[in-house]
Amino acid sequence: MTAVNRTCVLFLPDSPRSVRTKGQLLLGSEWEDAIEAFLLGQAAAGIAATSRKSRRQHLGHLARNVFEGPWAVTTDDIAGYMASMNWAQETRRGRRNTFEAFYAWAVKTGRTTVNPASDIAKVRPTDPRPRPVPDSIYLAALARADDDERLWIDLAAEHGLRRAEVAVMHSDDIVPTMLGYDLIVHGKGAKVREVPLTRAMSEALLARVERDGRGYLFRGDDEGHVSPWWVGKRVARLLSPPWTMHKLRHRAATRFYAAAEGDAYVVADLMGWANINMVKVYVYLPNDRKRAIVEGASRVGAPLARV
Repeated sequence: MTAVNRTCVLFLPDSPRSVRTKGQLLLGSEWEDAIEAFLLGQAAAGIAATSRKSRRQHLGHLARNVFEGPWAVTTDDIAGYMASMNWAQETRRGRRNTFEAFYAWAVKTGRTTVNPASDIAKVRPTDPRPRPVPDSIYLAALARADDDERLWIDLAAEHGLRRAEVAVMHSDDIVPTMLGYDLIVHGKGAKVREVPLTRAMSEALLARVERDGRGYLFRGDDEGHVSPWWVGKRVARLLSPPWTMHKLRHRAATRFYAAAEGDAYVVADLMGWANINMVKVYVYLPNDRKRAIVEGASRVGAPLARV
């Protein structure tokens, strides 16, 4: 049998039923069956649909870029595949975590005896570099946006929602309170939080419900609602590179922090973070105090005691 060059990486369009490959090996039934079984277990454990969808994509891409069935894949196969990809650090970290979870499940369920991903070095989180979208970029995007896009932008920039959270908003998620309206937000990991809506946003969303009837607020072909990917793409196009919808969340967190006078706990609650350290990742801390110190220490600033 002719040997397969295992260092070659094959890039093909994402398609869960594709069977074309160099050497006649791609995403065949063995991979498909394994991925479906893994995701079934994830669903049984309460893993959110958005997370399962991401893991399906991660595993499908791996399957289409290695020349082995799932139980013949080695640590070197995964390392070579990951090394060949020009991914951002957080993307690389998420993929490695998916592969480790998949093979850990396979070992526990007796499908294989080894976890080839466990020996891939863990990818460190990126250093905190908050980059809130500047007001000039934010306001210019609003001016160019259509009705849907303006809502998406402000749900991210003024309420801290992720694109996936915006996409699945339902009329039932708008709830009256003694002070106005709150939005029940369906976040990552099936976590739910309540975010107060500004008066302008609550009026706009309720008007949409009045116009379209009850159901998803932004309807589309992704199980009845618009695709999170499409929401992010359209907002990013309005903001223009390097700004993205995710950076609007940085803006929201930064403004929440300032309005809360540095109360990190309320910011974490509004943003849907279990780990308060996420404040460091998203919040661009005010530097006016540091600036005053530097200016005061300058030779042209306030006179200092001789040292």
